[in-house]
Amino acid sequence: MRLMRLGPLGQEIPAVESGGEVYDLRSVTNDINGRFFDEGGIERVRLAIEQDALLVLEGWRSLRVGAPVARPAALVCIGMNYAAHARESGAEPPSTPVVFFKHPNTIVGAFDNVLIPPGARKVDWEVELAVVIGTRARYLDDPSDSRSHLAGFAISNDVSERAYQLEESGGQWSKGKCCETFNPLGPYLVPTSEVDYSSVRLKSFVNGDARQDSSTADLIFSVDYLVWHLSQYMTLEPGDIVNTGTPQGVALSGRFPYLRDGDTMTMSIDGLGEQTQRLTDTVTGK
Repeated sequence: MRLMRLGPLGQEIPAVESGGEVYDLRSVTNDINGRFFDEGGIERVRLAIEQDALLVLEGWRSLRVGAPVARPAALVCIGMNYAAHARESGAEPPSTPVVFFKHPNTIVGAFDNVLIPPGARKVDWEVELAVVIGTRARYLDDPSDSRSHLAGFAISNDVSERAYQLEESGGQWSKGKCCETFNPLGPYLVPTSEVDYSSVRLKSFVNGDARQDSSTADLIFSVDYLVWHLSQYMTLEPGDIVNTGTPQGVALSGRFPYLRDGDTMTMSIDGLGEQTQRLTDTVTGK
């Protein structure tokens, strides 16, 4: 099954795709958020499907696809978690996870426009496997404990403005990471039990041309290790999102031009679907 949120911004309807049909989840939950995960929402949805207790969401194909998780309290990101990407960024692969944060309000739907900030010169794309936390994770004993704390996975595009991130940063990356719309998420959230997250293929395209093509098998720090590691320094709450890093093939490498008004980005991960955004000017919105 694949969890979704469909409808206008701020009015999304929780839904689930199963067997080729999309069902309304409002009889199960008001939204897909931290409380939903904390209260066993995924299992309740699974049971409702098994009992044929859900109504088809009429007209769903005409609805906007929102981010599959509502209002996460935290969006935690891992930098340089693929060795080839670290090298193309001019750095050695890290010996311990590099952690930074994005403002949660950067999250938008999988097909929403991405706004180019005023004066931006170096807007870049980054396909990533996003981990959604299902139950509170704090001071886990071992990476093997992580799986039981995961709700599922989605595609994330960690859009970045490299000049803000590296040249105007003052030493931190947040200026280049937190611009509005800079984290398209979705279209789906796929539960942990349905994803072999140790080895899924990630791809990105700009204007239809291939850019990134890798696998989570090439992660320096695995998903389970990352969640365990983060839990030693912060408490991860239900609904929090962890971006696990991007592979090589971004504009920062110097091999490709940075994004411009009118360009399109397409991100795909096996089993998690595909997302596409168009770059538009923040001022004109066109």
